[in-house]
Amino acid sequence: MDTSLSGKTVLVTGASAGFGRACAERFARAGAKLVLVGRRGERLEALKEALAVPALTAVLDVRDRAAVERFAASLPPEFAEVEVLVNNAGLALGLEPAHQASLEDWEQMLDTNCRGLFVLTRSILPGMVARGRGHVVNIGSVAASYPYPGGNVYGATKAFVHQFSQNLKSDLAGTGVRVTVIEPGMAETEFSVVRMKGDAEKAKAVYAGMQPLTAEDIAETVFWCATRPAHVNVNVVELMPQAQGFGPFIVKRQG
Repeated sequence: MDTSLSGKTVLVTGASAGFGRACAERFARAGAKLVLVGRRGERLEALKEALAVPALTAVLDVRDRAAVERFAASLPPEFAEVEVLVNNAGLALGLEPAHQASLEDWEQMLDTNCRGLFVLTRSILPGMVARGRGHVVNIGSVAASYPYPGGNVYGATKAFVHQFSQNLKSDLAGTGVRVTVIEPGMAETEFSVVRMKGDAEKAKAVYAGMQPLTAEDIAETVFWCATRPAHVNVNVVELMPQAQGFGPFIVKRQG
């Protein structure tokens, strides 16, 4: 059974850095055509130039529904048949407890991690179903399952990604379209720098004294899921660094 992605179109959001860039590079090595979506045009163009495959770049804020819908509807014919959609665009902002957290941060996480993901998915899915094939890969997080102080809305958005993925799988059974959610633990990219509002020292401290996952680890996992035989659907992949585990229950004692 042919599982090759050579010459097929892979659309990656958040492609200018981190998991997204690594996914683009991994699929390019397999000969796929790339649609690279992100907010930083110069980085996208530099990535396009570095890839030895046909690539289309699009500067897009996935929070803008109208822009997302226009983008999806205007893909040129040579890139319009999206074989794999990697919904990677997402972020965490802040670690404050809920009663001190910024509502603006909460709204941005909700709009990016949830709304942006489902609007683009809804825009691409009809073509996949009509062709009888395709694969939606959503990047979630272990925060969907394991709460931690300061995770509040970020964890909730990733719980949405998990459940949305599972419900998509239910809706799409028998259509030929597959759905996978990848849920990484600690991985060193720009993620913590964004979360710490640009404080590189704080971000670096998150990974001090341990070996986190890398963007390439996640890209390899995404690629493996996307290249299983067509009858195989990998529902959920949860992965952590070997050094990471599960936290104890919080008990606040008096006296």
